[in-house]
Amino acid sequence: MSDAPLRLVIFDVDGTLVDSQADILGAMHLAFVGEGLLTPSREEVLGVVGLSLDVLMPRLAPDADTDTLARLVQSYKDAYMSLRSAQGGEISSPFYPGALETLEVLQAQPDVLLGVATGKSRRGLDKLIEAHGLEGMFVTRQVADFHPSKPHPAMLLAALSETGVEAENAVMVGDTTFDMEMAQGAGITGIGVSWGYHLAAHLLAAKHVIDRFEALPPLLDNIWKD
Repeated sequence: MSDAPLRLVIFDVDGTLVDSQADILGAMHLAFVGEGLLTPSREEVLGVVGLSLDVLMPRLAPDADTDTLARLVQSYKDAYMSLRSAQGGEISSPFYPGALETLEVLQAQPDVLLGVATGKSRRGLDKLIEAHGLEGMFVTRQVADFHPSKPHPAMLLAALSETGVEAENAVMVGDTTFDMEMAQGAGITGIGVSWGYHLAAHLLAAKHVIDRFEALPPLLDNIWKD
């Protein structure tokens, strides 16, 4: 029996595991058009992906009143669900190259647990997991419904508590500054990815940055080597 401590690899979802930007941008456009507002640019929208909707929407529509913001949030949710349903989650939110293979490699390691910390809702995450056949892959799933928005560390602290893993034996893999700042706040090693929605050069709180998924397992071996 191995004496190695349990390790925990926590992943962001949008911009890290899957590329959902077509549906994100499309749903945001429909929400803003529905209110007669100018749609934010692609850069503006992708720049806030990862934040909870109630936090990101005021950033995109700073002049909107409370009722308008609430309608924008609900309209976005409805439009996103409709767009995903039209194509199916596997097509509308495809895996990045190497993502599934890397998840399977890590899951096969007996001392490694996998988790998720995402700005998605519980419903949205469950639909995505179902679409990609990932049931049983993640032992802890932290979503926007039950926590303050990233970069508050609450999601990661809950993941550590649920799994019993110590912070020094956990990593957070994500594509945004919010992910890396959340990891820093929780005392967890942040691993940034260069293929997501924030520029790698902006991931200043990351301890490491990888350019392809295949680089993750050997990096973890190096981080956790005895």
